[in-house]
Formats: sequence, C-alpha cells, structure tokens
Amino acid sequence: MNDPNETHDLVRKAYADVARKQSSCCGPKASCCNDTACTVPDHPVPEAELGLSCGNPVAFGHINTGDVVLDLGSGAGKDVFLAAQKVGDAGRAIGVDMTPEMLALARKNAVKFFASTGLANVEFREGTIENLPVDDASVDVVISNCVINLSPDKPQVFRDVFRVLVPGGKMVVSDIVLNRPLPESARSDADLYAACIAGALLREEYLDAIRRAGFDSVELLSDHTYAARQVGGDPVTAEVGAALDGVAASITVLAQKGLGRNRCLLCQAGSGAIKGLFRWMSGRKARRCLP
Repeated sequence: MNDPNETHDLVRKAYADVARKQSSCCGPKASCCNDTACTVPDHPVPEAELGLSCGNPVAFGHINTGDVVLDLGSGAGKDVFLAAQKVGDAGRAIGVDMTPEMLALARKNAVKFFASTGLANVEFREGTIENLPVDDASVDVVISNCVINLSPDKPQVFRDVFRVLVPGGKMVVSDIVLNRPLPESARSDADLYAACIAGALLREEYLDAIRRAGFDSVELLSDHTYAARQVGGDPVTAEVGAALDGVAASITVLAQKGLGRNRCLLCQAGSGAIKGLFRWMSGRKARRCLP
C-alpha cells in the first residue's frame, strides 16, 4: 500500500461497498469508526448516518451563522447536513468525497435534507482530500470525521486544508491515531487499512503534521483510547486483537490558521456576522483593511 493510487483505489472500493449496502461499518471488516457514542440523535437525515464516525467535530461550537464549512470525506453527508443547519441560509456547507457511490447517496440525501429543513445550502463535490476542488482562502471552517487516517499522504491533506482556509479560519477534525506502533502483521493488512487502523499515524506524528502545515495553534479537544474488543470480532483482527489493545485512539483536534501580517483582525475574524457587516459596508472602506 505504498502506491497512493493503489491506496485510493482500495479505500474507494471499500466505501463504494458501504454506500451500496448502506451498512454500518468503516470498511469491509473491522473498524474503530463505529462508536455508537458518535451517533447524533434527531439528525435531519437519519439515512446519512452510516456508522462511520469516530467523533463529532460539529458539536464543539466553532461553526457560526454565515460560515462556509468544508467536510473532508463527506460520505453520505451526515456532518455536512449538521453544519448546514448551523450556518443557515447565509452560509454554505460543502462536502468533498472521491467515491461516486457515496456522492450519489449524499446528493439523494440532500433532497431529503431540503424537504426536512427548507435549507438549500449544501453542495457535494468529487475530489480527493489531498487536492481539494476548492478555491484558496474560501472556507471558514474545515471539518472531517474518521477520514484523514485513510489518506496515503496526510501531511499534504493538512497543507491543502491550510490553503483553502481564510486567514483566521479553523480546522476541527475527528480521527484515528495510534498510541504506539502497530505490529507488522497489522500494518500490512489491507482490510485493517480500510478499517481506519493500519493507515493511522502515531499521535505525535499526526499533530506534528498539522503544525508543519502552517497552523498557528493546535489543541486536543477530545481523546478516547479503544479497547481490543472494539477493533476485533472477525478472523483477521482476532489474530492481532491483544496486540491492538490500547493502540488506537479517536481524537478531535482544533487548529487555527493565523491572520498573517498586515491583516485587519476584524476583516479576517471568520465570523459570519462580521463578514455580513463588511458586505453591507462600502467596498472602498472594506478594501482599505487589506494589504
């Protein structure tokens, strides 16, 4: 699984199967991503809940009315729809996924979301999370839920997130990390990779990759270590279950992009209310705040 294209193909196939079956698993076999604690009660589109979560990045209060929110690996749209409710008509929620079957399911769910809420502020785009189909400095908040661990180039994911965020923008991601290295038998297993385990980085490697992408601050919002019973249960993982005990953890990380030099703090604050104020003000006055 050293070839990025092969890794993408592996993950795409696994999630295409999930989309077709609409089953609750993070891959064809074992998973750390089916924690029932991550299920959201009263979701506006219950069909968008496929059991793929390892956290709830929308729940930490960093999304405001009027924001543009981008979800990496949006799947059936679960977190996109939650974000869309928070940003309201003045904002927008965009999901990016590389699996056509998932995109088709998400767009079908978007119709149900509109019928349920009256909101038409969601969009789903096809693309990889290493090369996002999103303009530079156009997003206020980037979220992701148990997806970045599946990327063959996680540092590039964080660099591209940094690119698309506005100055002062935030990244809130829930993901799987490792507390200690996996045994060789687990690292080389394709099923465990698709199950969010074998491709995960060590905790400090993950956090360091975020810092190296350019983020000014990195904060751990939640941290939960999994027991062996949560990653076992089938013939593959049963053989390494004891070795996996306490290895994988789900974390939620908050990182913020700096404002940059010579930037007006108010203009770049990322608040939908503040941005709305400057849309109302004259273009000349707003432009004077920029370099």
